[in-house]
Amino acid sequence: MQSYLADALTRVLATLDGVPDGFEVEFQRPAQAAHGDLATNTALRLAKPLRANPRQIAQTLADGLRALPIDEDRIAAIEVAGPGFLNFRFSNRYLASGVQAILDAGTGFGKLDLGQGQRANVEYVSANPTGPLTVGHGRNAVLGDTVANLLELAGYEVTREYYFNDAGRQMRVLGQSVRSRAEALLDLSMPTKVLTFDEVEHVVPETFPEDGYVGTYIIDIAQTVVDAHGDATLEQEDETFIEAAKQSIFADIEATLARLGIQQDTYFNERTLYEDESVWNVVEQLREKDLAYDHDGAVWFKTTAYGKDKDTVLVKSSGEPTYRLPDIAYHVNKIDRGFDLLIDVFGADHIATYPDVMNGIEALGHDASMVDVIIYQFVTLIRGGEIVKMSTRKANFVTLDELIDEVGADVTRYFFLMRAPSTHLEFDLDLAKEASEKNPVFYLQYAHARICSILRKIEEVDQPLVSDPDLTGLTHPAEVDLMKVLLQFPEAIKRAATTREPHGVAMYLRDVASQFSQFYGQCHIVGEDAETAGRRLALTRATQIVLQNGLRVLGLSAPESM
Repeated sequence: MQSYLADALTRVLATLDGVPDGFEVEFQRPAQAAHGDLATNTALRLAKPLRANPRQIAQTLADGLRALPIDEDRIAAIEVAGPGFLNFRFSNRYLASGVQAILDAGTGFGKLDLGQGQRANVEYVSANPTGPLTVGHGRNAVLGDTVANLLELAGYEVTREYYFNDAGRQMRVLGQSVRSRAEALLDLSMPTKVLTFDEVEHVVPETFPEDGYVGTYIIDIAQTVVDAHGDATLEQEDETFIEAAKQSIFADIEATLARLGIQQDTYFNERTLYEDESVWNVVEQLREKDLAYDHDGAVWFKTTAYGKDKDTVLVKSSGEPTYRLPDIAYHVNKIDRGFDLLIDVFGADHIATYPDVMNGIEALGHDASMVDVIIYQFVTLIRGGEIVKMSTRKANFVTLDELIDEVGADVTRYFFLMRAPSTHLEFDLDLAKEASEKNPVFYLQYAHARICSILRKIEEVDQPLVSDPDLTGLTHPAEVDLMKVLLQFPEAIKRAATTREPHGVAMYLRDVASQFSQFYGQCHIVGEDAETAGRRLALTRATQIVLQNGLRVLGLSAPESM
């Protein structure tokens, strides 16, 4: 409907002198039903450039729309209101046809051609294989996966990608940690020492690296190496311990993600960027453009050319690249693979550094606007109003598995999605486990389960129904309000896909559940005449479709009973 009205208003605006080039019509949904179903402040925005009273402009626009004429099967009324608003009221025929469209489309309702077949790469999780996924990784994973779902529904061909680095110092330290634990397993009398991380003391073997990985998962990995090599364990090369750790940790990561319904299409290893010289090619290309230079033994990127106060180190004096360099090469690689849209999901700790990568992409002659970076804030777990740590079983952090164990996969996904990514998330464990309408997940899923119960009840009582009812007979205020909210689903999907903010879909589904609850309380099906019951059953089934499709986008189940 918004697209239809925007096109119509644009045609009217084309007949007026003084309308700025590129002017776009905007709509709002009035908070009060008395103000119609859609409103636009176009006249108010044009008052200055047209040098006219906004109410007069609004009247001119209304008259122009009526002269087109506007389709009365869609719009029942156009009203000029207040200082210059245009309010629109939907026709009953439009609402009825919308409900029928939902029923006809079924699982396809909400699909868009926004992407028009373009290829999108969504890179998320991307934790290096050094330990279990934490709660922080969980928000990244669920956010990225849901954005990928939205883009697919919007018509993009989506590749879900996991970028990792299994080389470098951190992996060497990981291998040393496993070797030390293996030594201790083979020699139980080995002396120990105490290391303190984040005010937590850990008793480790004497040979353990000072900055090693102290979680008990390291002991489990060490045991697999000992089981495989026995007395020859300590004769193994460091790569044996690193490989054992990588395989074990990646297996755990994949299993954890699978619990949330997340599967990656591709895994991209940063090491390949060094093997094919991509990293060093970036440096040479920047040198050719006079955007990279040597100073104090390091290689610098001339980011002052892009407005930064200081230039940025690309390669340290030790010869080790900073993470910006392989990240630039990685994005060039994705562009070369033919993707039209690149989505990166980063934590707030990247907010000051990712612009350097964008500048590098631009410097190499690529369009950085095709890269969309989603920055999300971190998660705090709350219990009884207090910040808590659920356990230190695997290290001094809360694992994602522990969170799923406590509240379940559906709740975990929804709570990670119910706030804008830019908002700090307080994950209330007490609320997450509460089976009541206060729990937003329970509220949504219960609405779907209630619909399933209604459908079963109708079959049990053999309710007389008209199989092809006249949906224009849905005129009860609760019926009309429910129809209006159901028809907003494609708009909610489009907005969330465009802004990369899945919480909009979660909020929309809550509106659907709330409106259905009011409909259910005021409009009975069982015991009504066949025509009325048939119409209301159709509206109930349309609601079920919207809830199912919305829950699917969020990666949540749609239970038939609770």
